[in-house]
Amino acid sequence: MYNLSQSVTWKKLQQLAQSSADDRISDAFVKNPKRFEQMSLRLDGLFLDYSKNLLSEEVLTSLLELAEHSPLRQRRAQMFSGDIVNITEQRPVLHTALRNRSNDPVKVDGEDVMPEVRASLEKLKVFTDEVRDGSWLGHTGKKITDVVNIGIGGSDLGPNMVCRALLEQRHERLRVHFVSNVDGLHVTKVLNSLNPETTLFIISTKTFSTQETLLNANSSKTWFLKQASEQDVAKHFVAVSTNQEAAMAFGIKQENIFGFWDWVGGRYSLWSSIGLPIALSIGYEGFIELLEGAYEMDQHFINAPLEKNMPVLMALIGIWYINFLGAETQAVIPYDQALHQLPAFLQQLDMESNGKSVDVDGRLLDYKTGPIVWGQTGSNGQHAFFQLLHQGNRFVPVDFIATLNVGGNNTDHHFALLTNMLAQANAFMIGDQGNDTQAHVNCPGNRPSNVLLLDEMTPRNLGALIALYEHKVFVQGAIWNINSFDQWGVQLGKRLATEISSDIKSKSADFDPSTQGLMNLIKEHIS
Repeated sequence: MYNLSQSVTWKKLQQLAQSSADDRISDAFVKNPKRFEQMSLRLDGLFLDYSKNLLSEEVLTSLLELAEHSPLRQRRAQMFSGDIVNITEQRPVLHTALRNRSNDPVKVDGEDVMPEVRASLEKLKVFTDEVRDGSWLGHTGKKITDVVNIGIGGSDLGPNMVCRALLEQRHERLRVHFVSNVDGLHVTKVLNSLNPETTLFIISTKTFSTQETLLNANSSKTWFLKQASEQDVAKHFVAVSTNQEAAMAFGIKQENIFGFWDWVGGRYSLWSSIGLPIALSIGYEGFIELLEGAYEMDQHFINAPLEKNMPVLMALIGIWYINFLGAETQAVIPYDQALHQLPAFLQQLDMESNGKSVDVDGRLLDYKTGPIVWGQTGSNGQHAFFQLLHQGNRFVPVDFIATLNVGGNNTDHHFALLTNMLAQANAFMIGDQGNDTQAHVNCPGNRPSNVLLLDEMTPRNLGALIALYEHKVFVQGAIWNINSFDQWGVQLGKRLATEISSDIKSKSADFDPSTQGLMNLIKEHIS
């Protein structure tokens, strides 16, 4: 039985963590002037510099040994081949099949799923083209000008992040809005700016039973029906769901229900029909480019040797910091306003996947797993939390992300943005030792970082970036021997919300005194 923390390599890494405690990143560059060339990788329009990390050659070699002795290779092959890797829900995990741009089959239970995937894409194309070219009309004969995606979690974060990142490429007539929060102020604020005659709603929920999404969908429908009839709903509401019956009961025509499969996890679903708002915004061809970029990263992940494999290297660096150097968090700092929602997307991807405390065999773990992922755009962060990163006593590895070429007339702004990023990464590494009389200016430095550069903000490069992080999370989960594809903690919160919602009316005594007291206060103010 695989026992990570008892392995020889694990114990060796523990010893290396102790013996290298005083090593400095800056000294490593002095010893090896070619460190940058040797510790950087390019895959088409994506460049990774991982040279500013607390990595000696011996540490990196040992981390690669850890990967080799783990179930990584086996589970990678199982995932891509359609075997069951989500063992608690007995499901394959095949978001990679959604972006499979080859002619190779991908089989689940002996049947090739690629014909269904291609048919789904074709349906997406037909609908997307109709809305974008103006042939899809609302109930009064007007073209659609606004698209509202109603979803939560993976049905919101991925499409939302991609649409915002590629905003410069959106259709000139279409504006895409996202409603996720169950707080009524969110949906009300969006609806107040819209015209029901020219608005298209996408209800994104796999089961068509998600409480938050249905509340927002029904509120939107009520708003729409103030100026239209029930029969007009079909021209303004479509669904992305596997529950056709419920969607049709809502008033959506069967042909306007875009399906996907149980083997598509929510946080990996932007590549499926959940990506409908992306295709509407940037066009079907742009959506395909997004898939192609992810596919290129998939092929790199499958074929590149571990020591030259971007997702593997980023995953191993993270494991080194989390399990051996005591890091609790991972900061993601995009120096690109287009990527301002990337940290929120990566929070779900990483923390919902690897926030686990038992392994695949049900054993309680004696080592840490997923980090707390957080961050925001770089220049804003410099004037907020970077103070703690520079002078605080917490150890926080950083991923810096930027785009080299943005075009337009913002050359001065972009130059300032990129030079600020370089300055911060350099400052984190070298620090400022101050002097005996000015201890307050001391910045210890030796703070590690990765730098990821996109040549341009294109669908292809963005697809590769997202897939890079997906596979990084997968690699860490495989080495930690956990199931990265279930989320029972999320399910617990959903179940209790439903129970409290029904029991609050009867003053149930099944809950703790605090919850009962709060339930009574809520009932008094809402009833």
